[in-house]
Amino acid sequence: MSQKQGRYKLRSMRRAAILFFIATPLLARVQTVDITTRADLGAHFEKIAGTIHFALDPKNPHNTVIVDLDKGPRNAAGEVEFSADFYVIRPKTNGNGTLFVEIANRGGKAFLSKLDPASEADIRDRFLFDRGYTVAWIGWQFDVRPEPGRVRLNAPIAPGITGRVRSDFVVSKTVDEHTVSHVIGGAIGGTGYPAADVNDRANVLTERDAPTATRRVIPRKQWRFTDPMTVHLDGGFVPGKIYEVIYTAKDPSIVGCGLAAVRDFVSWTKYDPAAITSSKRAYGFGISQSGRFLRHFIYQGFNADEQGRQVFDAIDAHVAGAGRGSFNQRFAQPSRDSQPLSPLFYPNDLFPFTDLPMKDPQTGKTEGLLDRAVAEKVVPKIFYTNTSYEYWSRGESLCHTTADATTDAPIPDTSRIYFIAGVAHVPGPFPPQKREGKNLDNPMTYWPPLHALFDALDAWVRNGTEPPPSRYPRISDGTLVHWRTVALDCPDSRGGCPPPPYEPYKMILDGEPPKVVGTYPTLVPQVGADGNELAGIRQPQVAVPLATYTGWNLRDPSVGFPEYRQSFTGSYIPFTKNPYRDEPDYLGRYTAASLKLIDERFLVPEELNPTLRIGLQEYVSRLHGPPP
Repeated sequence: MSQKQGRYKLRSMRRAAILFFIATPLLARVQTVDITTRADLGAHFEKIAGTIHFALDPKNPHNTVIVDLDKGPRNAAGEVEFSADFYVIRPKTNGNGTLFVEIANRGGKAFLSKLDPASEADIRDRFLFDRGYTVAWIGWQFDVRPEPGRVRLNAPIAPGITGRVRSDFVVSKTVDEHTVSHVIGGAIGGTGYPAADVNDRANVLTERDAPTATRRVIPRKQWRFTDPMTVHLDGGFVPGKIYEVIYTAKDPSIVGCGLAAVRDFVSWTKYDPAAITSSKRAYGFGISQSGRFLRHFIYQGFNADEQGRQVFDAIDAHVAGAGRGSFNQRFAQPSRDSQPLSPLFYPNDLFPFTDLPMKDPQTGKTEGLLDRAVAEKVVPKIFYTNTSYEYWSRGESLCHTTADATTDAPIPDTSRIYFIAGVAHVPGPFPPQKREGKNLDNPMTYWPPLHALFDALDAWVRNGTEPPPSRYPRISDGTLVHWRTVALDCPDSRGGCPPPPYEPYKMILDGEPPKVVGTYPTLVPQVGADGNELAGIRQPQVAVPLATYTGWNLRDPSVGFPEYRQSFTGSYIPFTKNPYRDEPDYLGRYTAASLKLIDERFLVPEELNPTLRIGLQEYVSRLHGPPP
């Protein structure tokens, strides 16, 4: 394999820029590309990586939505410059002409087992690659932790601006110090902002006993910043408390440039034949944080490039729930999400929640996620794919009900909503294990139906083949209900009945912390007599169950807050008795359920055998008795 380093001059882009400058003087452009890696990835693929340099004119109508862009430093042309890492894997032959952009979650790459793969064996999920897609990642988050291989945005700053910044956190064991960065899954998801003055008497640390409980100010003599990013508390931070530090920071990054980076990269590959990789079509896919990014991207009008051309032809916002994110505000912290205990009260789950316009009972405003895309005629084909966890902990029901949770809301013909029943936000290991939750972690995965839906989305765009009808719980048929109904219908007390689901907060965002004035009510999927959910895409583990699979898990008392939901996990609650006559009875039913999914286009035929192997593994595990 060979590696090349160089600077890719966009001569055709420069010529185009000159021509467009005459007719459209506000046109921004990709300026140059620094290629740091260009190498074979096995016999079938090539990888290309480097940095793309962008420039934005703050006066361009498609850029004015970017907060503080007008306050950034300008070049001689009056534009704000910035750059972003990119990483592309493309087929050497038999490409299908489609760019598949995985919006990087905290700079990562979900389809790869290594951030910079050395061989084809380092591709974790080959599904897209074997179908001829060019798969790309582009940096959009400015504060990704400094780990080689993660893609990040090198954002411009708005110098001279100061403001208040908030960091909240809980701990699972006593520690003396904690970072102000956002820690997620034991690692920093976003580095955030350093304190401008560690000795500033206006800096404040509080603790509270519940999300909306009264904050208690910790006396200043009991805590201190040991450096601009680290807080020390005498006696230590302990489980069972929510801590929150508010401090002054300066020189905010112009975070919304990340939305423009994705927009302009995709537009470049579609409309400039001189781009480093070209495509006829472009699909966006995001998991969790990056699924919320896609909802935000559409809502704020970024699916039209600076000439009004459509950017993404289709998107799949996966496990995003009803969220958007802190992706385009002053002192925004893009990694912050909304979990049961922390982070909380960040601008992640804000009205509107539905594609079509609805009325907000808080403000009286009528608005929909697709309003700008409809106005500019750039509406993509959209899949919203979510699991049980998003109904319990991410407000997903608001995506298809009225904001008061009384009526099913209409969805446009350009969108589909798919609920993958009985799955958690992050699938646990198999055999199931107990970690920080009260129950065993739910091991069921969402990838088999996702693969089938990737094919359906592509067929919809490529040749107009309608995808499967939306499949999600509804108020009208009794499969979407108030949580107390589900709690009363718990099959038994093996795993405990669920706590209340998350309800997005109605907030007034005029300071830190924001003012909470209420919540938007949410509903959850109804279950049957076996405790498994009735609606949605029911994989064989749910249709022919050996256990109850839930999207919620209670926290273990050892980590504090035992009455609250555990972040990201679900529960695996094995049946006390085997409901099947014998192994052939079980496998016969399991096979029939799998074949039905193929007929419904929720499972691809080549994944039938792996699906059946999972069923056999689960039955064999069941024969040895419920896990301890």
